[in-house]
Amino acid sequence: MTLGLIAAAVAIALLAGWRGAQPPNPLKGVRMAPHRLIMVTAAAAALILLVHLVNLLGVTTGR
Repeated sequence: MTLGLIAAAVAIALLAGWRGAQPPNPLKGVRMAPHRLIMVTAAAAALILLVHLVNLLGVTTGR
């Protein structure tokens, strides 16, 4: 389950990063989704899930 969530978070981060890098198109209107915030949040979630996966494998990451 953790691997699936990591894959989903990375995919969301990549998609949001790609969408955020597109030039604005004033003819289509204003973008309503904050793509950069979504990208950073998904990347942080992927990092937290990666630490969780390492903990499940038996490595102690805390004190």
